[in-house]
Amino acid sequence: MLPATFKLCAGISYRHMRNMTGLRKNAMVAIHHELNRLAGPGPSNWISQVRRRSSLLSSRIEEEGFSEQEMSYVKQGEDALQKAISILSEQDGWTVETVAPNGDKVLSKVLPDIGKVFKLEVVMEQHPDSLYEELVGNMEQMGEWNPNVKEVKILQKIGRDTMITHEVSAETPGNVVGPRDFVNVRCTRRRGSTCFLAGMSTQHPKMPEQKGIIRAENGPTCIVMKPCSDHPDKTKFTWLLSLDLKGWIPKTIVNKVLSQTQVDFANYLRHRMADNVSAEMAPAC
Repeated sequence: MLPATFKLCAGISYRHMRNMTGLRKNAMVAIHHELNRLAGPGPSNWISQVRRRSSLLSSRIEEEGFSEQEMSYVKQGEDALQKAISILSEQDGWTVETVAPNGDKVLSKVLPDIGKVFKLEVVMEQHPDSLYEELVGNMEQMGEWNPNVKEVKILQKIGRDTMITHEVSAETPGNVVGPRDFVNVRCTRRRGSTCFLAGMSTQHPKMPEQKGIIRAENGPTCIVMKPCSDHPDKTKFTWLLSLDLKGWIPKTIVNKVLSQTQVDFANYLRHRMADNVSAEMAPAC
């Protein structure tokens, strides 16, 4: 079913087929059915929430005036989101990598055709709206508060929900892993009080590979933010990370670096949000 769904959806990315209302409708229905199938029995609460608000992927694409290349990026972003949802909806097979004293947890599992993926599960003190604004609205400022990131630049925006970004990571302590850069397509969605930020590697004419830096590959990745059931003002924050750093790096080192990167990210984000609150409460001079 999954390959057939992808083929059907791919059809709407061609200019001569965009006005075929029936095809577009069938594609959206197919994605909705596929999401239901992937969730399987006993889905987690956030999958149920998505289904109650119809399909996560069935929101109407603002395709008027989009080029075929732009529609291709939109499709890539939606593919990344759907694949990430499929992975996160499978509750079995995860192995605990690390648990921090504050309860932050990183799990992992090995998937066919993808390799090892990591899942961060934490609780943030802020509401998803605040975190979404920081991670999406202020995306290019991430280098200011996350030492693992040197720069994030938006290369292109396509409609409300899709963008192409270039990111440069910092070297790890001791330069065990040197700087890497990434070109990613990102797909953002909001359904009720749940926020999604998915992505995967792509190519873009504004950012060919750079001399002296290794281009790594992302994807599929996804951050899911939803209010905690017992504390609606707090956020259950889940981050799926799938990353190929390239280069000749032992897997044991890669696994340690990636799991630690996720733990560090949660702490850096907490500090950033706390600083934002302090700045808002500071009296004007």
